[in-house]
Amino acid sequence: MTQPGFFDLLSFGPDGWAKALMAGAWMTILIALSGYTIGAIIGTFGAWAKISGGKTLRVAADAYTTVLRGIPDLLVIYLLYFGGSAAITSIGRLFGADGFISFPGFLAGALAVGITSGAQHTEVFRGAFKAVHRGEIEAAIACGMSRSLRFQRIIAPLTLRHALPGLGNVWQVVLKESALVSITGVVELLRQSQIGAGSTGLPFDFYLIAGLIYLAISTVSSIAMRQAERHFSRGVRRG
Repeated sequence: MTQPGFFDLLSFGPDGWAKALMAGAWMTILIALSGYTIGAIIGTFGAWAKISGGKTLRVAADAYTTVLRGIPDLLVIYLLYFGGSAAITSIGRLFGADGFISFPGFLAGALAVGITSGAQHTEVFRGAFKAVHRGEIEAAIACGMSRSLRFQRIIAPLTLRHALPGLGNVWQVVLKESALVSITGVVELLRQSQIGAGSTGLPFDFYLIAGLIYLAISTVSSIAMRQAERHFSRGVRRG
């Protein structure tokens, strides 16, 4: 039997894997977006705790960022997936369920990516807030703006402007981290490539295709981030 050529693998024909690879790429994007959103929410509260929180909150936020930035991301996925499965199984037994109950792989992966990226988001937001010139906040106070109005019109927009380059870097990291979620059984792009490589005996071709797809997603993301930076930097003087 003749093996399909490289471009045959990219087709929608009988030897093609285009549909399966597209499904895997879409799953990769979903995991990355979910994890990134969770991380941004965690990072917002983490940055607030470090900047405005009391001593207890600051210590907790420092411990969170230190631990999550110091252990492998894969370990976090293992702990959430297997620990979550053990917890659900124990709860199920209390209600008479028998056997092992698996924690949803997608949920475990998205949470793990979110928790790990949350530590990076925290530092990005904290640094961006520190970059806001104190004089602009003082000017808003002098104009009689309330705290909520200062946050809405001054602090939030300026913090986001300073944070965008860092947020773009975090997104690129999250996109690559999504490949680790395959250990939970989720068929994302890398896992689909492994399946294709095993089925056809063409590992190099499939991994090359996966690399090109990751590169395409990353390139489009970088363009979108640059456009966002230009949008939020309108009217800003550049030296």
